[in-house]
Amino acid sequence: MIALRGITYRPGDSDFSDTKANFTKREIIKDLPLEERPREKLLALGPAALTDGELLAILLRTGTASKSALTLGKELTKDGGLYKRLARISRMQELTQIKGLGQAKAATVLAALELGRRLASARPLDKLYFGDSETVAAFLMPRLRYAVKEQFLVILLDAKNKVIGTEVISEGNMSAVIIHPRDVFYPAILQHASAVVVAHNHPSGDPHPSAEDKELTACLVAAGQSMLIPVLDHVIIGDGTYYSFQENEAL
Repeated sequence: MIALRGITYRPGDSDFSDTKANFTKREIIKDLPLEERPREKLLALGPAALTDGELLAILLRTGTASKSALTLGKELTKDGGLYKRLARISRMQELTQIKGLGQAKAATVLAALELGRRLASARPLDKLYFGDSETVAAFLMPRLRYAVKEQFLVILLDAKNKVIGTEVISEGNMSAVIIHPRDVFYPAILQHASAVVVAHNHPSGDPHPSAEDKELTACLVAAGQSMLIPVLDHVIIGDGTYYSFQENEAL
């Protein structure tokens, strides 16, 4: 008990005791044993030894007044959060809405996510051949699997099915994109493609074709035949799976 100018103070009487208790509960990375600190753990054991939350903590670098970077990283990746939340993010605004992520932290995370997507599908185009639908799906899966909008692409091939290039033809809302055959075959003509593969994603995760998908495929196949630029396949990307019109003999 402390007396100050006639005021008697007993520990616990003030609301400040609760505030102090809250601060003491904050996990501070530098107070952890060396082997539990994300950066030191990475240096000692390599990145594969870290959890998703620990890797994210290294990117975040610092936390907030009430949470360390490690606590924030764990919260953002718990219960499948890496897949359910972060993997599907493509805009800065989606990250800055998360408490504890300002523009600087959000930019770092967004850049890391995009690098991951690009690395997952990175191959020299001059060495990339599409001999089957599975190869096409593996190439497009990292790019389209988590996209929240439908994207329609055309893959341009030479006479040996080597990739010349890829073009995004259209990007729409969650339910539809607008495609015209001339938009698909224009880049094929410009780059002297011998054949094309078209592809798009279903943000719902279910790759099975709709009636509109089937109608569009038939239209593109007919246009390709008349232009002597055959459509070899139409691949629909879902959540970790795909549908091939060619494999299902639906071309």
